[in-house]
Amino acid sequence: MSKMNLTRRGVLKTGAIAGAGVAAPTIFTAQSAAAFTNEPTGSSVTLGFNVPQTGPYADEGADELRAYELAVEHLNGGGDGGLMNTFSSKALQGNGILGKKVEYVTGDTQTKSDAARASARSMIEKDGAVMITGGSSSGVAVAVQALCQEAGVIFMAGLTHSNDTTGKDKKANGFRHFFNSYMSGAALAPILANNYGTDRKAYHLTADYNWGYTTEEAVRTSTEAMGWETVAAVKTPLTQTDFSSYIAPVLQSGADVLVLNHYGGNMVNSLTNAVQFGLRDKLVNDKNFEIVVPLYSRLMAKGAGANVKGIFGSTNWHWSLQDEGSKAFVKSFGTKYGFPPSQAAHTCYVQALLYADAVERAGSFNPCAVGEALKDFEFDGMGNGPTLYRGEDHQCFKDVLVVKGKENPTSEFDLLEIVEVTPVSQVTYDASIFGGELGSCNPGA
Repeated sequence: MSKMNLTRRGVLKTGAIAGAGVAAPTIFTAQSAAAFTNEPTGSSVTLGFNVPQTGPYADEGADELRAYELAVEHLNGGGDGGLMNTFSSKALQGNGILGKKVEYVTGDTQTKSDAARASARSMIEKDGAVMITGGSSSGVAVAVQALCQEAGVIFMAGLTHSNDTTGKDKKANGFRHFFNSYMSGAALAPILANNYGTDRKAYHLTADYNWGYTTEEAVRTSTEAMGWETVAAVKTPLTQTDFSSYIAPVLQSGADVLVLNHYGGNMVNSLTNAVQFGLRDKLVNDKNFEIVVPLYSRLMAKGAGANVKGIFGSTNWHWSLQDEGSKAFVKSFGTKYGFPPSQAAHTCYVQALLYADAVERAGSFNPCAVGEALKDFEFDGMGNGPTLYRGEDHQCFKDVLVVKGKENPTSEFDLLEIVEVTPVSQVTYDASIFGGELGSCNPGA
């Protein structure tokens, strides 16, 4: 029997539709006795983990779900406690959240916004989830964040890198720990200039959704500012698996750098096709042809194998970091699953703990109280150094890693090396530059 079946209950929680006679402009209603959507009244509290279990980002989703299950174990007092031991806040005691046992239900986003919204809606209405978290696509994150704002529950974003999530599409009920496209561009540009020079011609292949757009924009802006020329930018479908027809024109473009604004299986396939076409062996404009992957992960590096050697990119976190928080998480995750965690696993685990901690500090599951506890919250010990959850846009600010594929890996997991820990000051920006209005917290009742 699946964990979902074990934790689903046969009664509707507060906030679910209790009868067919309800007629309202929004489907989210609450019993009059409730102070907010899905207010926990029993001895347990339910969280909703909405991850891609199928589709191009399924590998990331599987690792996210592992991390969430580990977080629940630690919150309920099991295992070695993981990051609860190094987290600067000491509100969590391993006795659940506010003394309530943590249970969870899962959904499959399929890396599709409609499917993700449907699964989140089901977890809120049918399962009484008081918080939704997860996802490995910014399109999904933006859609689910909007749904959670409407429903009156907190959304703790998983892996979402688009500027939009905490930019033009930010919501008061949504919070993101993961870094964004702007930060990748700001961190990568100096490294690319130092290694490849400032006289380069770049060709972009870009996933055709909002993450791809903002990542392309961020890398173009930062590299053009240092002297690079963008000769072409081509959109590719998220469902694409063979990128040969997109790689071939690069050879006739005059470009000497290919920027792959792809993630997950898309990046694995496009990079593999690029290497098969011999791009990395070409000399163009009297320069060695280079490939850049703005957003990297260990799982992608594993999928692409030797093709990642020497290729630069950025990442939110890496298991080789030697701070106490990172070592604690790698130990816990590795003991449970037998291999090191990905950055997706890390950010999702951290988000689960940050939500639980905010509830404890607020003394309430009310999403507005939780949101206030998260706003401008400064913390440490979670694996990225001192971190700020900025109140203006609910975006975390911390150091950013620039990595490259290892030339001589020692194992299937030792594929990336950290070449620069970019200080948070270099990637911080004014909250107004991406527009959007945070709005007001919605408790849903």
